[in-house]
Amino acid sequence: MGSELIIIPIIFGAIFGVFYLYFSTRNKERLALIEKGADASIFVKGRKSTAPIWKVLILNMSLLLMGIGVGIFLGSILQTYTTLDEDAVIPGCIFLMAGVGLFVGFNMTKNLDKE
Repeated sequence: MGSELIIIPIIFGAIFGVFYLYFSTRNKERLALIEKGADASIFVKGRKSTAPIWKVLILNMSLLLMGIGVGIFLGSILQTYTTLDEDAVIPGCIFLMAGVGLFVGFNMTKNLDKE
């Protein structure tokens, strides 16, 4: 009963801790580089050749949803025409095809960054 009161703050605390460590470490590294005399252009050097984030998100989400749809379709076909267990075939196909969709999206994102 009282576990909800403990778990929710732990989850939010972990998320806050990860972001806090990331940003404070990044800030300390940048300050150390600036004190040593490094040029400030090194902080934005790699960002000019990458694709916009909205293109990457739309590409990956569309391929993920298409993979889930194909997984449901393949799972229902396997369930209908084979004697495999329904409880294992459909979720297995869904996760397999969702993973394939994400893998294809990752490879397409790499090709998008090369352009």
